Amino acid sequence: MGEDSGLDSAEVPPGANAEVTPAVEAPPDAPPVEAPPVQGAPPESAPLELDRMVFTGTGSEYFRIWIVNLALTIATLGIYSAWAKVRRLQFFYRHTRLAGAGFDYHGDPIAILKGRLVGLVLFGLYSVMGYAGTVLTLVILVVLAVLLPWLLGRSLRFRLHNSSYRGLRFKFHGTTNQAYWIFLAMPLLMVVSLFTLGPLWHHRLKRYQFSNAAFGRTRFSTSAEVGDFYVAHILAAMLMGAMLTGLIFTIAITAVASGAGRETGGPPGADMPPWFLPAIFAGYVLAFVGGQAITTARIQNAVWNRARLGSLGFICDLSIVRLFWIQLSNLAATVFTLGFFRPFAQVRLARYVAGCMMLVRAVPFSAFATAEADNVTAMGEETAELFDFDIGF
Repeated sequence: MGEDSGLDSAEVPPGANAEVTPAVEAPPDAPPVEAPPVQGAPPESAPLELDRMVFTGTGSEYFRIWIVNLALTIATLGIYSAWAKVRRLQFFYRHTRLAGAGFDYHGDPIAILKGRLVGLVLFGLYSVMGYAGTVLTLVILVVLAVLLPWLLGRSLRFRLHNSSYRGLRFKFHGTTNQAYWIFLAMPLLMVVSLFTLGPLWHHRLKRYQFSNAAFGRTRFSTSAEVGDFYVAHILAAMLMGAMLTGLIFTIAITAVASGAGRETGGPPGADMPPWFLPAIFAGYVLAFVGGQAITTARIQNAVWNRARLGSLGFICDLSIVRLFWIQLSNLAATVFTLGFFRPFAQVRLARYVAGCMMLVRAVPFSAFATAEADNVTAMGEETAELFDFDIGF
């Protein structure tokens, strides 16, 4: 998203140079004529236009931000990490552009720092469960179960409230009851079902996020089917299962072969070939990255291709193969450079994901955003809730 996020200049309508007909003055008692609402489906005859999202940042730009963030975070024993997060998000938001304008992030580092302190306390409680007695462990579990859903819901509200596009803020309208259902009840049901309800929970989580998100006063929505989530997770599980089966088979064959040539009394695995352990690790990485690429690409496509924002639609065309290659090569380059390729990897992934997103509209988006901002102003902006913290790391 670029540093400048101003409105595009309005297009000159056809016939603007024609002779202007004088306006007829309405009688004094005539009711005011209201402008048509922006929300709702566009006329069927209206031609649709596509705006592809682009990411304009470069790896070298972000590397300078990243290395300073890292140095200051280490020097301040982690305190600067809240300011580092704001700088990072502002870089990615402002360099992500859609329909000629960029996004922006307005998070308060102090609020983020408070949230991280809360998160560290909760993580500390989780860490001591292994050393605590049964009663104390149950007390800690109850405390985490009560606090975490509420905190996660507020974190979503904080993130969207501090995100904007064309000067208009996003919002999140999720309730506390919804947060407890999504982040507590459904995970428990998933565990009881031996994780067979995992894709269903993932579907409900996405629906919770989309149906409660809004741009100004216009709500997002998505009609993605739960079957799309099951297909994505089953395909990922099949790939990972096939890879792990191959690893087990390789281990068994190699163990038998090395055992046959081993001297009597020699330690097991002494005659393993040098390629054995690297091959096992590589197989595990391929399985994990491949499964992640399948679920990410298929679910993102399913959710966004059926998403709406008032009269606007979206197209997402992530490729599983392309995403797999980007994630795998990013991981390899980051490992071989001892982590210094990470900022370039993040920019590379952001550029690809942004380039796969398109906005489908029947009117200029600047008209939609302007009308939406006017609608918010005319209705009167409600008093914003005090978003005290963000526990997201």
